[in-house]
Amino acid sequence: MQRAYGVINKHLTTAKQLGATLFYAFATSAVRDAANGYEFVSEVKHRFGIDVEVISGEREAELIWKGVSAAVDLGDKPAIVVDIGGGSNETIIANSDRIFWLNSFNLGVTRIAEMFPISDPITSTELNTIEEYMYKTIHPLVLASNQFNPQILAGSSGSFDSFRKILMHKGIMPSSSEVSAEIPLDEYLNLHDFFITSTHAQRLALPGLDPERVDLIIPASIFVNLLVQRLGIKKMFQSDYALKEGFWRELMVKGKVY
Repeated sequence: MQRAYGVINKHLTTAKQLGATLFYAFATSAVRDAANGYEFVSEVKHRFGIDVEVISGEREAELIWKGVSAAVDLGDKPAIVVDIGGGSNETIIANSDRIFWLNSFNLGVTRIAEMFPISDPITSTELNTIEEYMYKTIHPLVLASNQFNPQILAGSSGSFDSFRKILMHKGIMPSSSEVSAEIPLDEYLNLHDFFITSTHAQRLALPGLDPERVDLIIPASIFVNLLVQRLGIKKMFQSDYALKEGFWRELMVKGKVY
């Protein structure tokens, strides 16, 4: 928890230096499921005077959709929005205007890495075990996808950012300051093949991949590849926007920010 307190203090100090006077804090899967989650929230209030709102997986997914849909044009047909976290992965079937279905699955990269130790490189048995567990867990998503037939996947947060950065370093995707980008599906699949056959050292040497994600990118990519293959995804997009931008949109609608 000390690391979390340090991060909060750093961001709070920066925000105050920039003139911010109104602060919002959200806690997601890690605090939701932690035995000492209430203790953490209370300590943040005591140390920093900030009320932390522990939000449900469904509320988290809603805010992520609001953020992603501001960056990616989802169109009028159902698409799937995915946010890969440490404890949970949020999945939303929606278009630009409304949510049709959403769910939060406890398949975050840190959680999976703790549940299923991975060799270097990952073995075929380990890969199959993780895939089978994930597929069984996302059965409700598979049923919803059969109903809504999403063909576009829009992903937010670190793993999708990594896919984009790696492909930019390879010269496959152009360097850009745009808040979203299409990730060529065939190039992602090539990346996935590399992730599941490479060693830690080989991934560490890959330009564009954050060293902190060198091992966690494996369960992340297993999840994404599972969605692509099982749901029949035709296009993939990366979004810089996610939960915090979604909440910002809410504040703007309510007239609380200008």
